[in-house]
Amino acid sequence: MPADLHRLALAVLQPGFEGVTAPDWLRKALGEGLGGAVLFARNVSPATADLVAALRAENPGVVVAIDEEGGVVTRLETGEGSSFPGNRALGVVDDEELTERVGRQIGRMLAELDITLDYAPSVDVNANPANPVIGVRSFGPTADLVARHSAAYVRGVQGAGVAACAKHFPGHGDTVTDSHLALPTVHASLAELRDRDLPPFRAAIEAGVRSIMCGHLLVPTLDPAMPATLSRTILTGLLREELGFDGMLVTDAIEMKAVAAMYSPGEIAVRALRAGADAICAGLVTAEGLAEIRDAIVAAVRDGSLPEERLAEAAGRVRALSDWYGRQPRDAAPDAEAGMEAAVRALTVTGSARLTTAPLVVEVNTRHNQAVDPNTPAGLAAALGEVLPGTERTSSPELSSVPGERPVVLVVHDAARHTWVRDTVAQAVRQRPDVIVVETGIPAEPAGAAHIATHGISKVSAKAVARWLTR
Repeated sequence: MPADLHRLALAVLQPGFEGVTAPDWLRKALGEGLGGAVLFARNVSPATADLVAALRAENPGVVVAIDEEGGVVTRLETGEGSSFPGNRALGVVDDEELTERVGRQIGRMLAELDITLDYAPSVDVNANPANPVIGVRSFGPTADLVARHSAAYVRGVQGAGVAACAKHFPGHGDTVTDSHLALPTVHASLAELRDRDLPPFRAAIEAGVRSIMCGHLLVPTLDPAMPATLSRTILTGLLREELGFDGMLVTDAIEMKAVAAMYSPGEIAVRALRAGADAICAGLVTAEGLAEIRDAIVAAVRDGSLPEERLAEAAGRVRALSDWYGRQPRDAAPDAEAGMEAAVRALTVTGSARLTTAPLVVEVNTRHNQAVDPNTPAGLAAALGEVLPGTERTSSPELSSVPGERPVVLVVHDAARHTWVRDTVAQAVRQRPDVIVVETGIPAEPAGAAHIATHGISKVSAKAVARWLTR
């Protein structure tokens, strides 16, 4: 196997791995030219900076990537919740300067760890309220709002010297299927796509975004046969040639069932590269899995099904992103209040309530999509417990046995999407008309003595609610 072809194939791969230290196989692959690595919550520890340093010791130019959106999708702050309220909250505030400040502070957090690339922001327009995977990860339901804040977020992250990544091209907002589980279809006309889904990507490109992530989406009006990840019409024709994007195009994780149900990992990688992708994200692989993908790429070049020039172009774009990162100055001036300011300003309150004694916090837990780490906490009981010792938490919404003198706070998520959540709220209000309802997702009609919508799950959103209730 020619060493240069071997290195080219490795250069376009961005694998995830188990553990808080770099496994031997990953170190070896980096020394052989592996171009990237992806960090998840399972890799994060107090020694994350040492982990990144160990990766760079093998390949100084490695693109170290992470999903750090803020809000419900956080990898660095999974244990306690994010210090930033997330995109929906930023869209509700609708202050582009504040969005840029939040993006810059997230970028600073990554730069301190020497992380190259943030797989954020999600620039999807959440046009379908039933969307199970985007929701509060979107800045909102309209193209103009999302476009303005997408550009601001990109300016912020990249102003801190870290590459941003607009996702999920050409737009995951109008779907009812989670691409982690199956292939979603975007049923939209070409005019709808151009007017609604593409403007945020145009705005991100105009803001200089260094990377774009394509989504595992079937968009029949663009390509009736292949999902965007594998479609040359979408990745090359639309994104490259029409929208003019020349940065690094990375796939969403190829083990997601939307594409994994169709082809093997190696075949997905080859088809995505042929379609125009530059980097292949494999969220969790082993030494054998990485070798399988690498060898499939090499074999495709040898048999002529993947032009070597296309592979070299892809590797060159990965290298260009790494080189850009290496040239950036580090913005060391912290903006520690940006997250809390955004969380406080995002609160939407109906009614009035105040807590002076420790409440019972009832958390009605909906199942989050697989982009969200399962250990990410809602955090309100802990936040209230800091100011009202004796606060207790339960997951049982049965309130008939709760003493009337004890205040009750009911925490729900995405009541607008779930009939059973709305029914739970209605039952709680019947049993305790003085119940305080806190909605952390897409809200339904307000109910309860007070209804507080945070528009996202985060540590700072919980603290903002606790401040308001104990003011």
